Order: sequence, then C-alpha cells, then structure tokens
Amino acid sequence: MGVCMYKTAFLFPGQGAQYVGMAKDFYEQVEESKEVFERANKVLDFDVIKMCFEENEELNQTEYTQAAMVTACVSILEAVKKKGMKADITAGLSLGEYAALVANDVLSFEDAVTLVRKRGIYMSNEVPNGEGSMAAILGLDVETIERICKEVEAETNMCVQPANYNCPGQIVISGKKEAVLAACDKLKEAGAKRALELNVSGPFHSALLKGAGDKLGVELNNVTVNPMTIPYVCNAKAEIVTDVAQTKELLEKQVYSPVCWQQTMELMIANGVSTFIEIGPGKTLSGFLKKINKTVTVINIEKIEDLEKLEGIVC
Repeated sequence: MGVCMYKTAFLFPGQGAQYVGMAKDFYEQVEESKEVFERANKVLDFDVIKMCFEENEELNQTEYTQAAMVTACVSILEAVKKKGMKADITAGLSLGEYAALVANDVLSFEDAVTLVRKRGIYMSNEVPNGEGSMAAILGLDVETIERICKEVEAETNMCVQPANYNCPGQIVISGKKEAVLAACDKLKEAGAKRALELNVSGPFHSALLKGAGDKLGVELNNVTVNPMTIPYVCNAKAEIVTDVAQTKELLEKQVYSPVCWQQTMELMIANGVSTFIEIGPGKTLSGFLKKINKTVTVINIEKIEDLEKLEGIVC
C-alpha cells in the first residue's frame, strides 16, 4: 500500500467567528442553504434564523453560538457542494469539527446541530461565570508556554494549560482565572509579545470542562454515527481518522483537551493537501494557514460572491 494522498481539504471555523448576518446571502439566494436553516429550526428550541440575521445579544453566548455557527457553516457548505466542489479530507476547529462531520456524512445535520446546542449549554454551565478564563499568547514558543503553565499549576494548585495550538506564535491558554492571569504575567516576562485575556464565558478546552465532556458523552451515546465518505483529522489528537468507531470518544475528549490545529494543518500538508477551502464566517483559519505554510492555496467562502473563487480549481 502506498501512502494515501489527499489534495483538497474543507475546513470549518469555530466559535468567535460568528456575527449577525452570517450566511444571510446564501439563505436568500441558494435554496439548499435556506433549507439548512429551516431544518435547524425544526429541531432547535430557538429561532436560529432570527438569531443569525437580526441584531441580538444572544448570538455571542456559547449556548446559542454553537448551534448558530454549525447552521451557518453547513448552509454555506451546501452552496459549495452545489458548485460541484468536493474534498478529499476535512477538519474543523473545535466547534467546527461538527460541521466537518456533517461534511463527511458521519453525523446528520439534525444530530450535529442538536448536539452542539447541548454542548454549548454544558460548556457554559460547567464553570461558574468569571471563575475560568482564556488568554491568547503571541510571539512565544510552545515549549516555554507549556513549561510556564506547569510551573503556575504547581505554584497555585489551579488548572492552566495550552488550549489551542493555532499557528506559530499564537497559542491560547485556558484554566482558572487567577492561574491564567498569573501565567500571562510570567509569559510576558519570558518574552511573549502579548498576552491577551479573551472575552469568553469559560475555560474551554481545559481539564475544568471534563464534566461537560462527560455529559456530552451521554448525549453522544444516543446518536448514530454513519460511515464516513472522506476521512477527517481530529482536534484532540491531530490524527487522520478513518474509523468512525473512534468519533464519539474523540468528540467527548475534545471538550476538555487542547485543539491541535497547527498540527492538524501540518499533517494534512504532509499528506499532500495543497488546496484548503475554509467554509463559514470570517477568515480565521485562512490567517492561521498563511502563518503555517505560505505555499498552499487557501480560499475562504464566507459570502456568495466567494463561490467564484472555486472556478478553475480541479478537484
């Protein structure tokens, strides 16, 4: 058996990329995209169409953001598929992994959106507001960040750990608020260009969210996973997953494990991926990729006119 080579990857962004009006042009102009929003509304306990398209405060609250983002991403995915675009492999950052699992048919859209609605609620409720925090550490190497987090954990007896390995020079840490702030001070002393506390409602992707992962695991037991049409690279391990039997455990772990995004992109590139298509709001993943590897083709599909960028791409 030779090494399996992939050429084109679909990528899906995570929480933080959402905004009012996301995917609205797709909803208005592409029938299949509109249907995704209507299907979401049939299974959700809130109006995702209103949430995404009319000014509101709730869109940025985790318990709503997650279902809204997956709906917007899958809605745009439908328009990309309608163009005849196919991928060989897929991945999504954190929450985006659920859209990736819809893209490769492992999860039905209805199951994915229902799961992330619950995931959002569990993640919001696990740690009381204000007790946990996250911070972006810019311009410092991985080893130093990991070492200082361990030192602060030992000194404070509180959780603080790397939560997102986004791209070279950008790592997010997560944990108890005091420990995160203490680590930020030490990391700046160690040479970090910046250590910015993030406006998030909890210490995502840290051990403090183990309880939320356990609750999600119970929900996952009630969901059917289907054979995948293309493999995906999982966040929790940055490994190519071809066996759907691992998926539930990986999704459960993902809630309280670091997101190995840079490692995921490097693995895809090592396996031949040369075209990356980011599907969903914002350009976050495209930005990370440009810092990881400048030679690959990166396209983001966020607005309906972006579909023109797909012309001429052979897949």
